[in-house]
Amino acid sequence: MAESKSNIGDAEKPDANPMSSLLESDYAMQQLSQGEIREGKITSVTHGGIFVDIGAKSEGVIGLQDLEKLEAKARDALQVGADVLVYIVNPEDEGGNIILSVSRAQQERDWRAAENLLSTQDVYKGQVAGFNKGGLIVKLGSLRGFVPASQMSISRRRRADEGQTPEQKWGKMVGETVMVKAVEVDRSRNRLIFSERAASKEIREAERERLLSELKEGDVCSGRVISLSPFGAFVDVGGADGLVHLSEMTWKRIDHPKEILKVGQEVKVQVMSVDRENRRIALSMKRLELDPWSQIAQQYKVGQLVEGTVTKITKFGAFARIKGNDDIEGLIHVSELADNRVGHPKDVVKEGESYTLRIVKIEPDKRRIGLSLKEVGSARYADSDWEDAVSRDEQ
Repeated sequence: MAESKSNIGDAEKPDANPMSSLLESDYAMQQLSQGEIREGKITSVTHGGIFVDIGAKSEGVIGLQDLEKLEAKARDALQVGADVLVYIVNPEDEGGNIILSVSRAQQERDWRAAENLLSTQDVYKGQVAGFNKGGLIVKLGSLRGFVPASQMSISRRRRADEGQTPEQKWGKMVGETVMVKAVEVDRSRNRLIFSERAASKEIREAERERLLSELKEGDVCSGRVISLSPFGAFVDVGGADGLVHLSEMTWKRIDHPKEILKVGQEVKVQVMSVDRENRRIALSMKRLELDPWSQIAQQYKVGQLVEGTVTKITKFGAFARIKGNDDIEGLIHVSELADNRVGHPKDVVKEGESYTLRIVKIEPDKRRIGLSLKEVGSARYADSDWEDAVSRDEQ
C-alpha cells in the first residue's frame, strides 16, 4: 500500500510541473502590453538582432534598426549576460515574436525623468552639448533640452554679448557644466525647455558652499562690486559675496566706498578670512597694494617741509594729505596751528586749501605723521632748512 502511494505521488509530479510552468508563462504573456518598460537579460547577440529574456513565454528581440539609433558606446554595452531596459513595441507580432526597443526604453525613461524634474522643480546638473542661434543645448539622457538666451544667467548673457555670431556667443560654452530647472515638457512636440535663471538661487547656494569650503586666507580673487554701504562694499567673487570693509579698501582715508568704487566695477581682492560657521567672507583690496607707510621713514624725516592739502577739519585739529603721496595723511593738531590759542581749527585753515607744513613727528608703526603750521618759520629749523635748500639746488 505504501509502495502504491509512492508510485502515485511520483506519477503526479511530471503532470503537475508542466502545467504550472505553462500557466506561469501564459500569465507572464498576458501581462505584457505595448508601451510597457521591462528589465531583461541579454541571452544572445546575432547578426539579425539581440535576444532578451524578459520573463515571458519566449524571448524578445531588439531589431537592427533600433540598435542603429543608439550611440556606439551604448551599443557596445549590449553584451550577452548584460541587464537591459526594453520597451515593449509589440507583445506578439504576426510571427509570434515579442518586439522590443532599447532606444524607446531609454527615451521613455528620459521623458519620465524630465516630467519628474518639472513636477519636483529639482535642479538638473548637466553639460552644454551644443547650441543654435537662440541658445544652448543641454542633454538629458537621449533628450535634447533647450536653454533659450532669455533663460540664461546674467553672467552667461553678459559673456554672450561679447560675440556677434552664434559661434562667437555660445561656442565657448560647449562642455561647460550648467545647472537648470525644467520649465516645459511636451512629449507630443518633442519639446524640453530648461531655465538657468529659474535655478539661480540654488546655483548661488551651491557656488557659495563650494567657495566657503575651498577659499582660504591669502587667496586672490577677481570680483564684481554688487552693492555699497557706508561701512564697506559687497563683492561677488564667483558665486559668493564677501565684504570689503571701508578700512580695507585703500591706504588713504575715505569716508564712503563711493569715493573710489561703483556698483558693477571689477576689482581684485584678497581673502582675509573665511567664517564657515557664520558663512562670511572678509576681503581686502588695499593688501594687494604696496603699503605706503612701509616706506615712510625713507621718504620723510622730522623737520622736513612738505606741501599738504587739508582734507578734513575736526575740533582737535585738521588732517592734511601730503602732496606727491596721496595715500598719506598727517594730523595738524590744534596746538600746532598757531602760536596763539586757537578756538577752532576752521578759524585758521580751510578744507581743500594747500599749506606749507613741517613734519614734527613720524610714527610708521602707528601710521601717524604729525604736522605743524606754526613751526614752518621756526628759527630752530633754520639750519636744516638751509641744508635742504642747498641739497635741492645741487640736484
